[in-house]
Amino acid sequence: MTSPEPGDLKPGAGDALTAVLLQLTAHAERLAVLDEREAIHHQQTADRLTKLARQLTSTSDRLGEVLAVAAKQAAVLDSLGGLDQQVASLADRLTLIATGQSDDTADELYRPPPAPRWWKLSGDEREAALARLRAWVEQVYRPSYGHLAAALGPCWDQHPLCLYGLDWLMELWSALYLTPERGTSGLASQAEWQIRLLPALAEQMHLETTRCQHRQPGHPRPQQGPAAQRTGDGWRSGHERPGDH
Repeated sequence: MTSPEPGDLKPGAGDALTAVLLQLTAHAERLAVLDEREAIHHQQTADRLTKLARQLTSTSDRLGEVLAVAAKQAAVLDSLGGLDQQVASLADRLTLIATGQSDDTADELYRPPPAPRWWKLSGDEREAALARLRAWVEQVYRPSYGHLAAALGPCWDQHPLCLYGLDWLMELWSALYLTPERGTSGLASQAEWQIRLLPALAEQMHLETTRCQHRQPGHPRPQQGPAAQRTGDGWRSGHERPGDH
């Protein structure tokens, strides 16, 4: 089979071929433009990723610095953990020096226990705290402080005001009267306790226990729990009761 000669082409066939070639050229140019755009977009994306990587590295470095500072601060806080105990110990020693006592008596000083949380105590725990307070009231307060103690109603252990007040009154009394030695400042504190603090609290507790429902006729007398019956345990665990000497 022989190829057609140029003269054998039909009229108009050359124009169609030219048009096809022109279209192919146009498509090629468009593809080149798209390739160029994709290359630019790829480069921009790569630049952004590089920038983000640098920012991430910088953030990681800063985070490392923050963690290092936090670790140093934690170490400082740990070193301060026992500072309050050290300050308390120094305060005790200064008190000893001011009152003329020696370090040998430091272990004999009365140290108040944590305050009872009367607002949440219940059951045996509450009865144990009440038993200690009742023992002090019966063994020290009532026998020693005359009309002031007589003004305390028998239902005092049913009144939170009396529980809070008698607790600090007992602990202050213990700190003042159970020290092996005392100086002029101790004498002044004892006078302050009896002349100012005791009468003020006694008046409050008298009003509290004489204007309550427990004083109404027919109201049952407050009953003491089992822990309150064990007065032989004393009012201060680990220390002698008044009169043992």
